[in-house]
Amino acid sequence: MIEGIHADGAPVPVGRYPHARRVGQLLFLSGIGPRTPGNNVIPGNVYDPAGKLVDYDIVTQCHSVFANVRAVLEASHCRWDWLVDVTVYLTDMHRDFQAFNAVWAEYFPDINKAPCRTTLGISALPTPIAIELKCVAAFPEPR
Repeated sequence: MIEGIHADGAPVPVGRYPHARRVGQLLFLSGIGPRTPGNNVIPGNVYDPAGKLVDYDIVTQCHSVFANVRAVLEASHCRWDWLVDVTVYLTDMHRDFQAFNAVWAEYFPDINKAPCRTTLGISALPTPIAIELKCVAAFPEPR
């Protein structure tokens, strides 16, 4: 059974795709960024009077992206601790990697229970965000 999932508590996707799809015991989340649900404001972004992005707070964006992932997991009847693999996209690896790692450690304090992770430095994302996560979770096997 394949099921698409849309989470009311997460920001609307920027393209024509679901927040997640469940295939058997696996849940695949589409790329999720830090936009605020309901208004698409990007927490931590700083704009000049002309509306040009001049700075951002990666820690604020990290907390927001984790909240959005949690919202999609909850809408999917999935738990945070069922995450098994996370791909992280950072638009400035040199500036943000250390701060991201510190926030990651807050959400996954036990390294042996943390999901696997790959972190990539990329040149841009479709909206002016500094981070996006691509996640896979696994539901427990039915007993």
